Amino acid sequence: MTAQREWFEKDYYAVLGVSQSATPKEVTKAYRKLARELHPDANPNNPKAEDRFKEVSTAYDVLGDEKKRKEYDDVRASGPMGFGGGGAGGQGGFRFDNGGDMGDLLGQMFGRGGQGRGGRGGQRGGPQRGSDIEASLTLDFVDAAHGITTTLHLTSEAVCTGCQGSGARTGTTPQPCSQCGGRGAVDSNQGVFSFSSPCPRCQGKGSTIEYPCGSCRGSGREHRAREVKVRIPTGVDNGQRIRLKGRGAPGHNGGPAGDLLVECKVMPHATFSRDGVNLLVHVPVEYHQAVLGSEVSVPTLDGASVLLKIKSGTQSGSKHRVKGRGIETTAKTGDLIVTIDVHIPSKVSKEERDIIEQLAELHNTSDKVK
Repeated sequence: MTAQREWFEKDYYAVLGVSQSATPKEVTKAYRKLARELHPDANPNNPKAEDRFKEVSTAYDVLGDEKKRKEYDDVRASGPMGFGGGGAGGQGGFRFDNGGDMGDLLGQMFGRGGQGRGGRGGQRGGPQRGSDIEASLTLDFVDAAHGITTTLHLTSEAVCTGCQGSGARTGTTPQPCSQCGGRGAVDSNQGVFSFSSPCPRCQGKGSTIEYPCGSCRGSGREHRAREVKVRIPTGVDNGQRIRLKGRGAPGHNGGPAGDLLVECKVMPHATFSRDGVNLLVHVPVEYHQAVLGSEVSVPTLDGASVLLKIKSGTQSGSKHRVKGRGIETTAKTGDLIVTIDVHIPSKVSKEERDIIEQLAELHNTSDKVK
């Protein structure tokens, strides 16, 4: 467990203004709202807002990551020493089933591995993965079915163009912290135990920036407009999300970037709709075609047409399948489902009326014979 001392002291849920049962989406929404309000660019003369912005970002780094959030909740629930109230009888709390010693236990609790077992000093400011970014993309029905490469325009957190993410002014570099020697943590001896805590000088980063970048104020990140090329695979459906690895927010302290999650919004088509990978279309036929049987022309999504043979006596609303002419995906290809709509004319000529009346009389005679 990579617990940190401040997890016992900081209520990250309160920092973001959400409940402990908040969903990941609610946590992200709360963070984005606070980040917009507190960002240094929006509060150039308010150092308190910048401090609050850093606090909110730290809280989201933990609660926005499913694994870290679980560890945080576990550590908070176990109490300051993680013993769960166990007394001399060892009721509850931690056990040492695998030969672990107290030094290992406390070292893990406060971010430092057991020194006698080759553990490394944990760093609060070590590499951290960047946040995922969500965006939406509106697609034409045909483009979504056939696949397309397009450009997504968005404004998001990105690597600072002024310092290339280092946080230091051009011509300078971050320097190892003089207090912790670059470890990001300092030790304090308390009796027989040695505790590790984040370095107060560098806030656990292991380095300090003497001359911060003027564009990002030393954060190494900035909010700016950017373009991302997106390859939409064939057969993407409305509401489907595509994950672009490494195209999200930049990582912290050399950590990897997050992912970009693109939600596809597919516009409806004037002729076609879809049910999974099956393509749906309605085709009108004349009364005599349905009665006598016929071949009717059916449109397809690629612009061509196919002939569908319908039997005599075909009913309006009946469905017919054209194999392999539906939506194609990497996994399978659907069919074209044709619904027949028998067209009943609203007006007929005198000659047509005479013929229909004769047909009606024939039906009446046939019914009487039965």
